[in-house]
Amino acid sequence: MNKRFLLKEKNKNSDRLLESIKHQIRKYIKREKRKVINDEDNILRFACKFAKNNEEVDTISFVDITKCINEASQEDCESFYIEIIAHEVPRIIKKKAPKNISNEALKDT
Repeated sequence: MNKRFLLKEKNKNSDRLLESIKHQIRKYIKREKRKVINDEDNILRFACKFAKNNEEVDTISFVDITKCINEASQEDCESFYIEIIAHEVPRIIKKKAPKNISNEALKDT
């Protein structure tokens, strides 16, 4: 999804328009999460970019999408651009420490 959203439209309540935009973005994310992943060892990640009005596009983290949209709304921006691209990445499996190590052995090191 790469789209420019208008935050101010004639004859529309700005709060309802903002909630409608957020709903569209959430709907897109849910649809992407439902897609089948080719390899069981892969997980889905989202690459996100955001820009207010006609500013330069910046990379943001996935969890900051709503925060950036709210900031644009509070700053009375006319529009904003958002790009969300889903891609598969290999799952990183962390190795666990062995359970048979005693607390005394850990204190000696």
